[in-house]
Amino acid sequence: MIKVTLKYPIILVHGIAAKDSNLFWGRIPKRLEEAGIQVFRGNTDSWGSIESNALSLKKTVDYVLNTCQTEKVNLIAHSKGGLDSRYLISTLGYHTKIASLTTISTPHHGAEIVDSLFNRKPLYTPFARKIVDIVMKLYGDKSPDPYKILSELRTENMIHFNQQNPNHKDVYYCSYHSIMKNALDDLSYSLSYLYIHRQAGDNDGIVSLRSSQWGKEFTLIQNSHTRNGISHAEILDIKRQTISGVDIPMEYVKMAQKLAEKGF
Repeated sequence: MIKVTLKYPIILVHGIAAKDSNLFWGRIPKRLEEAGIQVFRGNTDSWGSIESNALSLKKTVDYVLNTCQTEKVNLIAHSKGGLDSRYLISTLGYHTKIASLTTISTPHHGAEIVDSLFNRKPLYTPFARKIVDIVMKLYGDKSPDPYKILSELRTENMIHFNQQNPNHKDVYYCSYHSIMKNALDDLSYSLSYLYIHRQAGDNDGIVSLRSSQWGKEFTLIQNSHTRNGISHAEILDIKRQTISGVDIPMEYVKMAQKLAEKGF
């Protein structure tokens, strides 16, 4: 078993429609803990806005700092969780408490699939809103706001977000992404993969490759020797199995190793 000596603990931050449970994080937390790493969950909403989730994450960071008696934490965030984290660092001024932010499949430059959905009237009918409200209750969110999320993730709005939330010089930023290599890699994302591929090229079924690149280092998680890729959900180890020849939990251990090498 690989052992990793990190200076600061890790907080895992999930994205949209996910929760802080083993259902969504799969074997990742356990594998990190087995490597000797202190791991915490972000405790953000599944359908919260960027600001709302950043405020929740702020409380979690404070809790971890106090519990571990440490000065900083490392954030590893999937999908929109990366944007929640950037807002925390830049707008909420938590750059002094965050050593690093590692984003995975985060739509830093907007989500083309959201651009397509945003102006569709059926999404805003009373019936649709009622269905959404029921789903939100099932998730148990404190402050769900799915319609605001749609607006926030539009490509044009992310331009403004990036201007308002630039990288801070005291925080190390890096990004990772996986891509599907064909529409059959993950059937639940087949249609969205095809749409995004027409609009922006390589993608994981939700986020395009060009949108996910952020920070000083970018890594594409893939097995170049296979014809298959890894989808937006599969990179979370949600299926608890090797995907296209890639041991997903080990990829997170490698992320932690890189942070350790940089003194974080």
